Amino acid sequence: TWKWVVGPMFLYLCERLVRFWRSQQKVVITKVVIHPFKTIELQMMKKGFKMEVGQYIFVKCPAVSRLEWHPFTLTSAPEEDYFSIHVRIVGDWTEGLFNACGCDKQEFQEAWKMPKIAVDGPFGTASEDVFSYETVMLVGAGIGVTPFASVLKSVWYKYCHDATNLKLKKIYFYWLCRDTHAFEWFADLLQSLEAQMQERNNAEFLSYNIYLTGWDESQATHFVVHHEEEKDVITGLKQKTLYGRPNWENEFKTIAGQHPGSRIGVFLCGPEGLADTLNKQSISNSEADPRGVHFIFNKENF
Repeated sequence: TWKWVVGPMFLYLCERLVRFWRSQQKVVITKVVIHPFKTIELQMMKKGFKMEVGQYIFVKCPAVSRLEWHPFTLTSAPEEDYFSIHVRIVGDWTEGLFNACGCDKQEFQEAWKMPKIAVDGPFGTASEDVFSYETVMLVGAGIGVTPFASVLKSVWYKYCHDATNLKLKKIYFYWLCRDTHAFEWFADLLQSLEAQMQERNNAEFLSYNIYLTGWDESQATHFVVHHEEEKDVITGLKQKTLYGRPNWENEFKTIAGQHPGSRIGVFLCGPEGLADTLNKQSISNSEADPRGVHFIFNKENF
């Protein structure tokens, strides 16, 4: 038995040593941005840090807890000179991080007053394969939209730098939210992308639909009253916010009809129930003919 145990244990110890060494490297918080509804963005720098789109890191703040590590998806793009995470204040640890960064104070905080941060990672996810397809469907549910912030930023950097060599030609983006709290910071990114793509006369590169699933009668009435306005009253985008849940069968059939003979990557960051639905739709809408359309499903669950 020991012959079978020694090998895996040796590899495990090596992996733990590498992670310990990596977590001891100095991390500098360069900027803290406070977004609405108690969401903060930490922009950081670390020597030798390299990332890909959609990856995540483990974060420890000794000022809050010396033992706790928490995973956060990277929301920056690899092309940027820093890496960032968005933290929603929903518990004791995140509340402690919020206060440690001085976000509860009105005055400007000096950089040297920022707490020490330990970072372990980055670690890979399914979202890294997004550039392997010409057409992709990105589906984020609630806070599951965070990996696609990194994807969309990176796509735009690559598109601006050298659009001819970019294999990805079309993005269908779906965002499902129960309430409007998560809209604020991500809507800013979509507004920027929307404006820049219109300037380059390629508004068709990104098609997006935002669904507000936790709506009530008063919200529906508000939606009807303001539907004819040029921009959506919730997000400020030209694309109007939709209420309810998407009809996934119709969405898949429409996309399959527009891209015959293509391999379409379907990427989800969301709950298991939605993953089952999208997986079934990917299978049922893929053709048996190898030359036909095929949906390739990739998921991250939380």
